[in-house]
Amino acid sequence: MLELEDNKHKLIELKEKINSLKEALNIVQMEKDIKALEDETTKDNFWDNQQNSSVILTKMKRLQNKLEKFKKIENEHENLVGLNELLIDEEDMELGKEVLKNTKKLEEEIEHLQLETLLSGKYDKNNAIVTLHPGAGGTESQDWAEMLYRMYCRWAVANQFEVEELDYLEGDEAGIKSVTFLVKGENAYGYLKGEMGVHRLVRISPFDAGGRRHTSFASAEVLPEITEDIELDINPDDIKMDVYRASGAGGQKVNKTSSAVRLTHIPTNIVVACQTQRSQTQNREVAMTMLKSKLLELKEKENKDRIEDLKGVQREIAWGSQIRSYVFCPYTLVKDHRTNYEVGNVEAVMNGDLNGFIESYLKSNVSNENI
Repeated sequence: MLELEDNKHKLIELKEKINSLKEALNIVQMEKDIKALEDETTKDNFWDNQQNSSVILTKMKRLQNKLEKFKKIENEHENLVGLNELLIDEEDMELGKEVLKNTKKLEEEIEHLQLETLLSGKYDKNNAIVTLHPGAGGTESQDWAEMLYRMYCRWAVANQFEVEELDYLEGDEAGIKSVTFLVKGENAYGYLKGEMGVHRLVRISPFDAGGRRHTSFASAEVLPEITEDIELDINPDDIKMDVYRASGAGGQKVNKTSSAVRLTHIPTNIVVACQTQRSQTQNREVAMTMLKSKLLELKEKENKDRIEDLKGVQREIAWGSQIRSYVFCPYTLVKDHRTNYEVGNVEAVMNGDLNGFIESYLKSNVSNENI
């Protein structure tokens, strides 16, 4: 097969990428780090400090998973090179097609692991807390916020992440007034942090009897979930707690008692809420995690050493220029205004096909990481 001759050169190119990947991941040091962490787990007093042992086990598992991915790629490449050479001399059409297919798959796996090397931010490995708010425009903007929520849920499922709804406020006629949800999985925040900002929709409004074109806006806030190894002290006296009756989409998915919790951090005027857990205590725990994530973001952005330095600083929600536009009419186009990456298939994007946008953002910002 002529294709196998071309594939031979492709495999040589992939070998160069694998070597570069090995250097970028610092595989030799990674193996040493894993061995050191494994040695820690064998010490007699390892389980005495539950928090410390949990941090060590989590780090060890993360490194082991990354090493396993790289070793799998190395082995698969070696097998494909040998099989490709064999089939050039002894032609087998069906097996040849399988080699070509697996080479393409290997290339995708290499690209995905290369992308993970860009996730070097301090909190990139963490889960992500995402909050969506509609802009001005009533029902039209609230419907747009719900469309974005659906888009991110579909992206998460397609990429093996879990979604847990934390707070949900229905729109008056359609859509949502706000939603906060947790995207769980390794590197969730690293992948989603570039989605933070204002998203613009252009379409013929289904809520306009005159069939006119409307422009709507919604904002996405993306924060890393605070983990036990991140220390952040908050004075309990700085927190005001309100409880209220939960009311979510559909009316059946939340407890109809005064179990919902709203926390206000008085010094910064940050407000968070959670209503989807079974009890008031659980809702408060989740809300505290959300609050800590917001305070951590402020601390990082202001480059302060102590959270007390943030007291008295007022933060106002302001609609900046959009990071991305989603155009349904008069043509179909989704364009990221930071990277100029664009896709004509708007329906595919709304169904969760966001990886192209995420990858282009990470590649363009590899040297400009904040948190």
